[in-house]
Order: sequence, then structure tokens, then C-alpha cells
Amino acid sequence: MSEFRVGIGYDIHPLIPGRKLILGGVEIAFEKGLFGHSDADVLIHAIMDAIIGALGLGDIGEHFPDSDPTYKDISSLILLSKVEELLSSSRFRVVNVDSVIIAEAPKLSPYIGEMRRKLASVLKVEEERINIKATTNERIGDIGEGKAIASQAVVLLVRES
Repeated sequence: MSEFRVGIGYDIHPLIPGRKLILGGVEIAFEKGLFGHSDADVLIHAIMDAIIGALGLGDIGEHFPDSDPTYKDISSLILLSKVEELLSSSRFRVVNVDSVIIAEAPKLSPYIGEMRRKLASVLKVEEERINIKATTNERIGDIGEGKAIASQAVVLLVRES
């Protein structure tokens, strides 16, 4: 019998002027970007947290602390590749990822295909195993007022036989 693991991840960052908006490793045309120690890619951070959680290895803050200058402005795709190394060394692989980006703006549907391709490449899975949805927060709270973007992700892992 195969061993399966499920993990859930969540991340939120405030939007500020003067930064690039990076989601799913893709630069999005927008007048604001996400504030954070790395590139603040909430989608990748949620996926990394879900994988690390499913492996029972804590959270991304333990592996990539914001107090470490090594991670200042680093691409979250690089961090995801390090998480994929943890995954491989634990003899697990991704069965699927289901995720959602919660943002009032910008419109994300034109970018989702490229996000899926980049994530699938780093995680070494077929593109159809990565699902990304985008929704608004119906103008409620900081996300709805355009002050922040959040993401949630669920992953299913299976141990390689």
C-alpha cells in the first residue's frame, strides 16, 4: 500500500508601490508589488508550506528565515527548488497541487498557464498536476481593498516505492 501525505499552506503579503509583482514565479504587470524579505510570491510560499507540512518538516519560516540575508529578494522559484530537494530526499513526490490566489486586482487569468508551467517544471511533475485558481475577496478586508494578496494551497504527496 502506498503512503500518502496531505499538506495545507497559506500566505499573505501587503501590496506596496516600487516592487515587482511576482506570482507563481511570473512577473505580473501591475503598479504595486508584494512586500516581503524574498520576492514575496504568496502562491509559491503557500505551496512550499503545504509540501513542508505534508513532510512533517515544520514550515517555510524554519527553512528560510526572514532574518537570513541569504534569502533577501531571492526568487521563490529557487526556494521551491530547495523544497523539491527535501521532497526527493524524503522519497516523496507530488501527486497534485490545488491552489487559489486571492486578489482584488490585477486580473490573473492571462498568467495562470505560465505559472503552472513554471511550478510543474520545478516540482518535476506534469503540468496537469498543478491547479491554480484566482478569486477576489469581494471588496472585503485588506485583500478586498487592494492592500494585500493571499494564497492557499493543498498538496497530495505519495512515497516513491
